[in-house]
Order: sequence, then C-alpha cells, then structure tokens
Amino acid sequence: MTPVQSSPRRRATRLHARVHHWLTRPNPVRYVAFGYLSYMAVGWALLALPIAQQAPVAAVDSLFIAVSAVSTTGLVTVDPAGAFTTFGEVVIVALIQVGGLGFMTIGSFAWAALSRPANGLRDRVARMVFSVAATQDVRRFLRRVVIFTLVVETLGALALYPRFAAAGVPDAAWVALFTSVSAFCTAGFALFSDSLEGFAADPLVLGIVALLSLLGALGFLVVSELWDRVRGHLPALGVTSRLVLRAMPLMVLGGAALLLAVEPGIRDRPWSQALSAALFQSMSAATTVGFNSVPMAGLVPASVMVLYLLMLVGASPSGTGGGLKLTTVAVLAGLVRATARGEAQVRLLGTPVREERVRQAASVLGVAVAVLGVALFLLSLTETADFERLLFEALSALGTVGLSLGVTGELSTAGKLIIIALMAIGRIGVLGFAVAIALRARREAPSATPPQDVAL
Repeated sequence: MTPVQSSPRRRATRLHARVHHWLTRPNPVRYVAFGYLSYMAVGWALLALPIAQQAPVAAVDSLFIAVSAVSTTGLVTVDPAGAFTTFGEVVIVALIQVGGLGFMTIGSFAWAALSRPANGLRDRVARMVFSVAATQDVRRFLRRVVIFTLVVETLGALALYPRFAAAGVPDAAWVALFTSVSAFCTAGFALFSDSLEGFAADPLVLGIVALLSLLGALGFLVVSELWDRVRGHLPALGVTSRLVLRAMPLMVLGGAALLLAVEPGIRDRPWSQALSAALFQSMSAATTVGFNSVPMAGLVPASVMVLYLLMLVGASPSGTGGGLKLTTVAVLAGLVRATARGEAQVRLLGTPVREERVRQAASVLGVAVAVLGVALFLLSLTETADFERLLFEALSALGTVGLSLGVTGELSTAGKLIIIALMAIGRIGVLGFAVAIALRARREAPSATPPQDVAL
C-alpha cells in the first residue's frame, strides 16, 4: 500500500512548529552567532549612512569595515580616517568595543543562563563560554570585565594623548582614545594610513600600545585570578592562568628573537629601534592586535613564516584576542607528547586534562584547517596575488589579527566577501563550534556498538 502523503496543511503545521522551536528554545551557539551578526548588520547600516562617510564608500567596503571591527580584526579595504567622518569613526570604535567584549557580555545568552540558575546545563555552558570556573560568580566576573576594560582604556588614552599631541597629530585626544580602545580590544584599527609606522622611533607609544594589547590578549580570567591572588582571596592560580602566563612571554620573546635574526628590515636599524620593532611586531601577531611599526610588504619569507605561526596560535581564552588560542595549542601539544610517550592521559603542568577538552581542541583545529583550506581554494580562483600573500591574508582574517602583506586593498568583490566570511567565522565559528561540541558530548548516550580499530 502506498503511504499517505502529508497534506499541505500538515506540512505547514510541522514547519511552523520547527520555526517556533528554533526561535523560542534557548541555544548558546545560536545566541552567540546571532549577537555578533546583529552587531555586524547594525554597524554596516550605520557606516552606510551619508553622515558617516567623507566620500562615497561602496556597500561591500562598509560591510567589510563593520565585520572587521566587530570581529576585532583590523583588516581594511579603505582608509578609515580618510573614508569616514567623525561619526563614522565613533561607530567603528563602538563596534570594536562591543566586538571585543561581545562574547563576554552578550546579554541574550549570558542573562538567559543566569536568570535560571536551576538549569545546570545552561549555567555550565555559560561558564564554558566565559571560561569561568564553577566556584566563581559569573555576575561578579562580568562586572569586573567591564570595570577593568574602562579603567585600562581610559589610562591608555591618557598616556597616549601627550605623545600624539607632541607629534602634532590633529584631534590628538580623540585619536588617543580610538587607539587605546583598538589596542585593548586587539582590533588593530588605526587613524593613521600607515598604522603605527610613523611612531617606529617612539618606544613610548609602541610600549603603551603593546601593554594595552597584552592586557586585552591576556584574558579576563587570568586578570581576575591575578587580582584575587594579590588580595589573598585565591590560594593559587588555576592551570589556565599559569599556562598563559608562561606561554605568552615565551611566544612574544621567541618571535622577537627570530625576527631579529632573520629580518634585515629590522636587524639593520639602530639596536634600540631594532629591538623595539622586533618585540612590537612579535607582540602584534601573538596578541592578534594587528598593528605594524615596520612595512609588512617587504618582509622576507622567513619573517612571514614566523608571523604565520604566531597568528595561528593566537591569544588567551576569555580575552579579546583571536587565533586558535594558547590553551588549545597547549592541549594539542600535550596530546602529541602523551601519544609519543605512550601515556593514557594528557597532562599540562602536571595536571590531567579532561578528555572532553582534548577532543574539543582537536575538533577546533580540524575545523580551522578545513575552513582555511576552502577559503584559500576560493581566493586562488578569484584573486591574482601570490599564494603566500593569500595565505597570510586568510590566516590573518581567520585569526582576527589584521596584519596584511598588502593584499586587502587589491581584493576583488568576491575576495572581499571571502575575507568577510573568514573574519566572521574567526570570531563566531570557533567559539560556537566549541560550545556545540561540549553540548553534544554531554547529550551523547553510550553506544551499544563496541569500538573498532582503525588503521592510521
């Protein structure tokens, strides 16, 4: 007997039920993605207004700038200072601010989780997204994030203002505030057409920007634990904080040493400027802030390779930086070491790592590689630039870094859309995928099928 086909009314009812379920059932991945995409859409609309533009800006360029700001990447297809009015610059800095703190304070998810404490799953997922330990109060943690951010950005602007004023920068106060917010949120947007190359000989400006970037990339979790430890409210730092505090200086100093050794454009400067430039450029890639004090287009291949690695690893979790994250790479390195030694469990700093975190780290790496591969394939079809330059651009976009070898301004419309997608995925996708993996792992029922061996 032929099965009775569903009537149009029944199909419509099922469709309505699915849509209603999608809209009303809380889902952390959906909320995170929706929050960021909403910021990007609103920013695009505001930057497209005539009041925001000094000269006509194409719609795709306005979208590019909005996505770059919210994702705190810093790649630009037009010069922000030359293309946008003061209103447009205010919109950009606001997008940078909400982008840098968005995943920490995204209300539709955070407060949904906090308003129903009886729902243990939501609370656990909120803590995972914010990297907050089970013993910490999430509300108090978020208050600390906002206060810390405002204090650091204000102090940064006050420190930069006299240097910019002395250099004759127009509207020095506004430029100082813009640069401070951009640095702390590791966005890399500058109101100078050459980023910070004009201040390559000013170690104070570079030092202030570097400190702001490091504080943002360090991660709010680390800063919060350090504050509690100093006040005697915490007996010892957690594994994440100890790992970040050890790994980040090693990355920055190691990258600087390599740049000093292989890059003639840095090595041939007076030793004080060479050291400052190497440290700043290594810091810029490692924290994913994306400022540059040396011309990027002239870097030798070995220097580009150093920046590849620094951009890929990225900053700390729960901070404003991007990349795979220091802890993710550390877990993967621990997995390799444990496998080589024949050990059953991955350990970091002598502490066992949960299997769920190991699987999550491996999955995030796999997704990042897949996304990067697809994007590079498409860029190789739409663009004429060398593959090495396209790889650098794609890594910079996916890691939300903002450094470029000069490809951004040469992109076709299709290329711009590909980079836009990479920047959005870099800010939304890895975090959302991590949350999805954790949720699925908690729902997964034991399989009745015995595990099978697979040749590798």
